[in-house]
Amino acid sequence: MDERALGRREQGENFPVALRLLPARHRGALHAVYGFARTVDELGDSWAGDRTAALRAFAADLDHIWAGTEPDHPVLRRLRPIILDHALSPEPFHQLVQANLQDQTVSRYQTFADLQGYCRLSADPVGRVVLGVFEVHDAETERLSDRVCTALQLLEHWQDVAEDRRAGRIYLPQQDLQTYAVAEADLDSREATPQLRALMNFEIERAAALLEEGAAIVTRLDGWARVSVAGFVAGGQSTVRALRRTGGDVLARSARPSRLDTAARALRLVAGAVAR
Repeated sequence: MDERALGRREQGENFPVALRLLPARHRGALHAVYGFARTVDELGDSWAGDRTAALRAFAADLDHIWAGTEPDHPVLRRLRPIILDHALSPEPFHQLVQANLQDQTVSRYQTFADLQGYCRLSADPVGRVVLGVFEVHDAETERLSDRVCTALQLLEHWQDVAEDRRAGRIYLPQQDLQTYAVAEADLDSREATPQLRALMNFEIERAAALLEEGAAIVTRLDGWARVSVAGFVAGGQSTVRALRRTGGDVLARSARPSRLDTAARALRLVAGAVAR
């Protein structure tokens, strides 16, 4: 994925990847991490050939960084100095690859706990890397980061129910579909049934509760780390607001967060943390 394509994808995210007011070194690091994550997603979702083989080849190329050799892929070459400067572990990067490998064979999740297990691979590692870029390594902050990242992933799934269904994937837990009497075929409609709206409202609030638990992370951070992570949390909060406005009908109504609302929420989070 080239720089312009990455820029377009970044503009479509629910949260600011790298706020313009951050110092250049932090912006560069966060953009490099984002480029890695998006490239892995593209290989898993859009690669024209054997996606499993492409992901495994990318993972092998990634390992060159810790082996002390230059990787071939330009995204990895850009990421290499960030990893070395901050002594970042290979584990979260390989977990993101593993999540996309899992996407090649798993298209349904039986329970919410199963879905959370997927988020531990597909979302939580990003937060761990971001904390590493800011040299934050304590266990409680990482736990709160996991809550935020899982919530952000869930909210994205709830925005994209129809899109994921067209791609052959359903992230709504099968157990929850059964509880709310929602058939998979209901996801093919242009508007949600009353049962699906009730299910979506439940899932939105469950993700919102995780996000609000994780929001305490902002008070544990200082300086640019606080500002950056506040942007992620605020983007999630704004997405919750947008999803709530759909009334649960995520098939008929778009749920895109407002940038202005996100900015205002980020400022409140930072101000609230400073006032403590």
